[in-house]
Amino acid sequence: MKVLVVGGGGREHAIAWKLAQSARVSSVHVAPGNGGTELDPRLENLPITDIGWLRQWALEQKVALTVVGPEAPLAAGIVDEFRAAGLRVFGPTKAAAQLESSKAFSKDFMKRHGIPTAAYETFSDPAAAHAYVDRQGAPIVVKADGLAAGKGVVVAMSTQEAHEAIDFMLLDNSLGVAHNEGGARVVIEEFLTGEEASFIVLCDGRNVAALATSQDHKRLLDGDLGPNTGGMGAYSPAPVVTPAVHARAMREVILPTIRGMEKDGIPYTGFLYAGLMIDPHGQVKTLEFNCRMGDPETQPIMMRLKSDLFELLMAATSGTLDQVELQWDRRTALGVVMAAAGYPLNPRKNDVISGLPPEAPDAMVFHAGTVRQDGQLLSSGGRVLCVTTLADNVRMAQQRAYELVHGISFAGAQWRRDIGHRAARS
Repeated sequence: MKVLVVGGGGREHAIAWKLAQSARVSSVHVAPGNGGTELDPRLENLPITDIGWLRQWALEQKVALTVVGPEAPLAAGIVDEFRAAGLRVFGPTKAAAQLESSKAFSKDFMKRHGIPTAAYETFSDPAAAHAYVDRQGAPIVVKADGLAAGKGVVVAMSTQEAHEAIDFMLLDNSLGVAHNEGGARVVIEEFLTGEEASFIVLCDGRNVAALATSQDHKRLLDGDLGPNTGGMGAYSPAPVVTPAVHARAMREVILPTIRGMEKDGIPYTGFLYAGLMIDPHGQVKTLEFNCRMGDPETQPIMMRLKSDLFELLMAATSGTLDQVELQWDRRTALGVVMAAAGYPLNPRKNDVISGLPPEAPDAMVFHAGTVRQDGQLLSSGGRVLCVTTLADNVRMAQQRAYELVHGISFAGAQWRRDIGHRAARS
């Protein structure tokens, strides 16, 4: 059977890589893909990004399943268009994707359905937003309402930083955020303390299957310092998600979200990512929802998944997830992101990449910002590679991953040297 994966980042490379392992899959096409998917003989890049053209191609090629990776096509309604054409597609509809595409929608939804989250207010008027920050003080969190490629969140440790973020998001619109029809908006919410974890599930509209737990590292620099990024590395499983925390997250966050969406007339299908803050007592609050798998969490999760991903997604698009039991490698998977010079604000492109190791049973380098040109592999985006390994524990996975990182070379490469540090201490 033919499978189409929509997207061109590290998440899509990992999903396509895993789908290609299924005995029932004859070919995996990645639209538009990247340099890594082009290098993989099991995958084929498809240089199309227009939703209408993709739908037409999928119809002509009789594609059995389409999996949508990134948020932008989901928010643009690709699932609605494919379904209207009779195509099997895994992802949320445009209406359901508002859980990610609008922070205001998401926060109002959580409030309405009693899902634990930080206290908040929404503003489109800069003066009112500034006054609110003055009343609340710092630390405080300022979020752009629309999609901002993982960079629309400022954790302001001072009121001055919060005021600058408000001006940046409401007055400058320097992020190029995709706003709703009402214009630019920000959500300002209380600062939560604890440890973050990524809780990702598959949904078929009614049933839920939880993926392996994981933890991302958002800050650019070691010790969780520096600016927020799309993610500098991740590992799975996340020890902070104990069995008790897992049960609480399902009971208090995931299931009320699926039931709430159904009650609101917007059944949720696709990957659902809940970013959780877990306090020292095991209480959970929802930081955000994403309507897709996380990147770079996908890479370690796919390394650990022993089940057939194609079969799993066919069940998810048939409404039969309750009949599926996922199998996982007991080992730890850890991924280190190698980013371009200047990332996250001004990533440099077109640096030659060399020293890539061959794929191994316990190691895989997933590509994100790469392109093949004139026989060379070049950097083409902020996060370039995710070096991902499997080992018996976190420390061994760290050691293996960093050995591989040090063998890969491109000018100005930057990476964190402490991915997995919380788990390594536990």
